[in-house]
Amino acid sequence: MKDLTAGTRPKRMPQKHRTIDRVTRIIEEVVYKPGMNLAELVRVLNAPKSSIYGFVQGLLASGWLYEENNRFYLGPTVHSLTLASGHIRAGFVTHADLLSLNKATGVAVFLGVLAGDHLIYIAQEGTDPVIDFAARSNIRRSLLNTAGGKALLAAKSDADRTSYLRRCGTDQEKLVRAFLSELQEIQRTRIATNLRETRFAVATTVNNQSGQAVAAVTLVGAEDEIRPRADELGKLLVQRVNTWVKRKISAREAI
Repeated sequence: MKDLTAGTRPKRMPQKHRTIDRVTRIIEEVVYKPGMNLAELVRVLNAPKSSIYGFVQGLLASGWLYEENNRFYLGPTVHSLTLASGHIRAGFVTHADLLSLNKATGVAVFLGVLAGDHLIYIAQEGTDPVIDFAARSNIRRSLLNTAGGKALLAAKSDADRTSYLRRCGTDQEKLVRAFLSELQEIQRTRIATNLRETRFAVATTVNNQSGQAVAAVTLVGAEDEIRPRADELGKLLVQRVNTWVKRKISAREAI
């Protein structure tokens, strides 16, 4: 009888990688002990401070971590992967908040946060087939061609906003010019809109207790349904998110 195993290679076992181990350990420590600072991470990982600092900076830039008062919390990127898989986690805005907006407006509601230079949707209530597909197939969205991204960009400091716009490539020059023409009105009303193919969106920012914009809530639907109601929906959005400002945010859910 022929030996069917002859000539086959033994399965190679996965090998540990020091860099990957340290990066994943940082994320794990922050998940289970939110609010850790750099010194605590260095002590727990027993690694050079310069190495841990570099890893942390990379995780902050890509949205895996979020820093507040020199302490680190789980960032929005991990929530975006949950959304992409179809299992939605609401983050620091409650499911009840989004559900209430959905019922009051009759259109899909999306919660998005900044991850580096991009907008990531981390939760939703209601459905819109076009946007649902886009959110799951393209996790990171440009700030300039989303209503939520425009709202968050308008809320940035002048220096940070200018820096972002300068980083935009030549393929986004038209979008940059369009945004700059809308900027003052967005800042005045706290409302940004966007038309993408047949979908019209209305968005505003969610601010923390210190007034910093930490997320964007967007209402999305067919253009012929949403555009005529844009003013009404915008006022409702601002009214609703203003009631969330005084809510205490759990450290584990910090964005």
